[in-house]
Amino acid sequence: MPDILEAGAWGLVAGSALLLGAAIGYGLRVPRWLIASVMAFGAGVLLSAVSFELVAEAYDEGGLAPAAIGTVGGAVAYTAGNAWLARRGARHRKRSGHRIQPSEEQQAGSGTALALGALLDGVPESAVIGMSLLEGGAVSLVTVVAVFLSNVPEGLSSSAGMRRAGRGRAYVFGVWGTIALAGTVAAVLGYAVAGVLPAAVVAAVTAVAAGAILAMIADTMIPEAFEDTHLAMGLITVCGFLVSFSLSHA
Repeated sequence: MPDILEAGAWGLVAGSALLLGAAIGYGLRVPRWLIASVMAFGAGVLLSAVSFELVAEAYDEGGLAPAAIGTVGGAVAYTAGNAWLARRGARHRKRSGHRIQPSEEQQAGSGTALALGALLDGVPESAVIGMSLLEGGAVSLVTVVAVFLSNVPEGLSSSAGMRRAGRGRAYVFGVWGTIALAGTVAAVLGYAVAGVLPAAVVAAVTAVAAGAILAMIADTMIPEAFEDTHLAMGLITVCGFLVSFSLSHA
């Protein structure tokens, strides 16, 4: 399979986890503690993947300056986009509990903001899947697994919150289906664009994605995991971290 098609295929595989999580969260009455536990595990998985697959790779390829500048730049870009969307109703897009998402009647345009927020969260993760193909001609299965495992709780928690806000099945699955396809495109672009750039620039771009993902974890995943939940959340997060760490060092 040509590498560019392989990038898209792996991006679609990782993105399909959003639909899986959405189906569970929308179709079943999942207990809050279970949603939070899965979200904590997903946060731990992504934290490890960012640390040992993305930032470490950016440092190895480009040195400290591109890695640091890119990571901060990605975090700044994500935070700016997230702040803009938060004012339009997407602040609690991954929440399923007390801080529920606003309905369209409560805040006009919040549905669009939620969709854009999901896109903002998903594109950096998918782009690094395509970029990982540039290393040795094979996709980083650790990155794919990490994104897949983290996408399930994202889709689960968000769709549960959308249901509570009164959004219908067509809207929920339309959003996550679109994001899954956008992730496929992002993986293809990650491979195609990074493939013509110098190593130092690729390192910086990888770090940008890492910074955006780290900011996303802190802004959206961790608050959902740790709000009004049991005291084992820290342990579950560590378990997710160790699973991803083990895969990257297998």
